[in-house]
Amino acid sequence: MAGIVNTTQDVLVQIDSLLAEYDTLEQAGKLVRHSADENSVRRLATRMQAAVQRLAPRDSVYAREAHGIRPLSPRLELPRLNDLLLAMKEDIQAGWLTTVVELVHADTHKDYLDMAEELLKKKYKDAAAVIAGSSLEVHIRALCIKHGVPISVAGKPKKADTMNADLKKALVYGGLEQKQITSWLALRNSAAHGQYSDYVESDVRQLIDGIQAFAIKYPA
Repeated sequence: MAGIVNTTQDVLVQIDSLLAEYDTLEQAGKLVRHSADENSVRRLATRMQAAVQRLAPRDSVYAREAHGIRPLSPRLELPRLNDLLLAMKEDIQAGWLTTVVELVHADTHKDYLDMAEELLKKKYKDAAAVIAGSSLEVHIRALCIKHGVPISVAGKPKKADTMNADLKKALVYGGLEQKQITSWLALRNSAAHGQYSDYVESDVRQLIDGIQAFAIKYPA
């Protein structure tokens, strides 16, 4: 997954940082036509455009608007990008973030599973198992974040098995799902540690299909 956007605070911090840079340039008079600091203006325009494209769903008005901006003249386009980020910030604060997070995560999750699918088609069952297992771990972590379950303890990231147990305790899903995830993680660990005889190609097929169905039933 580029990095996954995890919380409202994560997104707002990114947006506020860019908005603050814009205010600094504006107050310093660097947005006027004959200012010599063209590089700072161009860099900020590029970063603002990238932020909208990174944080907004692909088919949203925000993404389309950002895609249509061609900062050939950054001083003209920068105010437009600034207004776009301000509008995004207002929608996020109004509760639109859940859609952003789930769509970004879904894209990343799909990328992993697509890779695993392609590897399995080419008979690379072991690599496919590792990639699919990585997708599962990313999804489990995202579920924890969504439901307020801590993903670290004493400053150290929790293992997938621990997060799985914590999600069951938090009633995000039940005992059957927990056991199934434990089994999937065990298969991924076998692949990652070279224990290739512990499973066969059909097991990896079931792994990919199962993770896909689980992610649809329990979206993060």
